[in-house]
Amino acid sequence: MAGKLSPTTCPSRAFLRVAVLEMEKERRGRERDSAVRRVKSIEARFAEIEAEKAELLEATGETLLSRPRRRANGPGLQPEGVKLRY
Repeated sequence: MAGKLSPTTCPSRAFLRVAVLEMEKERRGRERDSAVRRVKSIEARFAEIEAEKAELLEATGETLLSRPRRRANGPGLQPEGVKLRY
C-alpha cells in the first residue's frame, strides 16, 4: 500500500466515507420519490384523457369499437389516423 491509506488505518476517513454514502442514499431516495410522483401524475392524466374521450364519443353516439375505419380509396387520400412529427 504505497501512499494509500486504508479505512482501517484512518478511521476518520472511513466515517467520512460513510457520511458521504448516507448523503447520496438520501438524495437518491428523494429522486426516486419525485419520479414516483411524476409517474402517478402521468397515469392520472391518462385516466382523465380516456374519460374525456369516452364522454365525447358517448355524446356523439359512437364508441371506439363501433367506429368503422376508412381506407384510402384513391390517390391523394390517406388512411384515417394521426401523424405526429417531432
